[in-house]
Amino acid sequence: LPKPSVDTGMGLERMAAVMQGVHSNYDIDLFQTLVRAAAEVTGTDDLKNPSLYVIADHIRACAFLIVDGVLPSNEGRGYVLRRIIRRAIRHGFKLGQTQPFFHRLVAPLVMEMGEAYPELTKARAQVERALLQEEQRFAETLGHGMGLLEGAIAGLDGTVIPGETAFKLYDTYGFPVDVTADIARERDLTVDMEGFERCMDAQRERARAASQFQDDYGGIKGFEGESEFTGYGATEGLGRVIALFREGEPVESLGTGEAGTVILDETPFYAESGGQVGDTGKLAAVGIEFDVADTQKVGNAHGHHGTLRAGTLKVGDELACHVDAERRQAVIWNHTATHLMHAALRQVLGGHVQQKGSLVAPDRLRFDFSHFEPVTAGEIAEIERLVNEQIRRNVSAETRVMEFDDAVAEGALAFFGDKYDEKVRVLRLGEFSMELCGGTHVERVGDIGLFKITSESGIAAGVRRIEAVTGQGALDYVAATQAALERVAGLVKASPDEAEDKVRQLVERGRSLEKELKQLKQQAAGRQGDALVDQATDVGGIKVVAARMDGADAEAMRDTVDRLKQKLGTAVIVLSTVTDGKVMLVAGVTPDTKNTVKAGELVGDVARFVGGRGGGRPDMAQAGGTDPSGIEAALARVPEFVSEKVG
Repeated sequence: LPKPSVDTGMGLERMAAVMQGVHSNYDIDLFQTLVRAAAEVTGTDDLKNPSLYVIADHIRACAFLIVDGVLPSNEGRGYVLRRIIRRAIRHGFKLGQTQPFFHRLVAPLVMEMGEAYPELTKARAQVERALLQEEQRFAETLGHGMGLLEGAIAGLDGTVIPGETAFKLYDTYGFPVDVTADIARERDLTVDMEGFERCMDAQRERARAASQFQDDYGGIKGFEGESEFTGYGATEGLGRVIALFREGEPVESLGTGEAGTVILDETPFYAESGGQVGDTGKLAAVGIEFDVADTQKVGNAHGHHGTLRAGTLKVGDELACHVDAERRQAVIWNHTATHLMHAALRQVLGGHVQQKGSLVAPDRLRFDFSHFEPVTAGEIAEIERLVNEQIRRNVSAETRVMEFDDAVAEGALAFFGDKYDEKVRVLRLGEFSMELCGGTHVERVGDIGLFKITSESGIAAGVRRIEAVTGQGALDYVAATQAALERVAGLVKASPDEAEDKVRQLVERGRSLEKELKQLKQQAAGRQGDALVDQATDVGGIKVVAARMDGADAEAMRDTVDRLKQKLGTAVIVLSTVTDGKVMLVAGVTPDTKNTVKAGELVGDVARFVGGRGGGRPDMAQAGGTDPSGIEAALARVPEFVSEKVG
């Protein structure tokens, strides 16, 4: 260039526009392919519709973010991704597309860009699943919110949507404020964002007022001392008392029976951090015994929280530290297993898996991670296989303190958005796992013994949770599972190996009997229905049936109502039954009558006699009640209601 180092803004797409002789980035070949694909999946003929441009642009951004390990969430990059996805979905909604469509654009994107970006081709299925799940989650919110927003705009006096309205849409119905703002701009309207923020601030204040949590354990604040942790290789040690606290306030001494917090200059007690629970144990000296129930961070110090069982403890006393070694060992097994499982999850599910929270306790480990769908039984089995394979290999657990940049350069796992010190502790488990971690760990992976996943569940949008056990806990779990299998086998009079087939036979037999019972109930209801035809009375030219159907369930009653409507012609039917002391009412109205007598209004009117309420469509409605003694009055009310409407 004649003027080097000047940013011309001539990116690849603008260069392509020049070379292809078009005036817009959206007219280049890459975008036109995506625009045509977007038109096809949304059923739109107008290829110049701006919404198609938005959708085509956003599918690229979303797909590459997901390939990079980002998943929709309510924070950080995940929130940016969620906003982009939802904006694209809303533009599809504007084009009349109410079904999930956005994920279908991944295939044409891969065809267009997969050769240049092979990672996109490899992750295609993952991208499609993540987008589909987000579409399904947002569809209901969008449809409901759009209706409410349209109503608010229709009744608007001026050009500003009140902040209170935007906040109600967001807080009550989950409708994002940025979507409200986008729609407002398209209508030449604005949103009172200051009013919205005031409402948000008020909500935060209410949340803070409702919370009783304190910043530090025991209310200790502002302590500036430090403790040196000596417990990576030991569970015993000596420490001098540098501070004592009772109920969060500093004191010079603690007496026998008093609860408080002891802070030492050196301690082998691990303070809860990184998901690993704090150590328990004892602090002791001649005539002094302090039971440590928990260890927590107090600024840069370790606070030993517990009760003085004997003696008088003073600032300056030297104490022998005794960590509960058996409990610590169980915690260590679970913590190292957590790192192995994290690596296995990333191998089995994909590189998008990222830790979202954890608990490492002596009895179990709990690990929350980013993933967009339930982990299958096959995937869980593979994760267990990989972890136990590493345990059998019994590699050493190597820990080093390194510069953060050096650790990442060597391959230590670190995530965008997380905060790290310049110096970090790195845990390496052979070639399988390398992560930053300040916790305590085994010397060799084989010490863990056995790893077993006990549960998998979803805890939030895009976040799954796995719980597992190790060592003796895993053996106990396997033994308990085996015992349960043997008990089931005993109940079905089979051996444990035969129990599955025997249970399957019983389940199939039960389903067959349920089907047979349902048919018998329908037949009985049909006979009752035939008998009810003769009980119909004429009210203003409408055949009215109001009767009890004892022993019938809701489905049988609805079927009977449908049959009576066919046989009676112009008719209104109300049937009732009592099950476990609860009243059920079903009302039906023939098509030629529903403009005069609406089933929803009718059933709501008569339900009050049985202490209930209900409603439904004009042709079919249902209600429940708690007072069976009012059934006769409710049924007697039906002809009166019809007469009033016909009247």
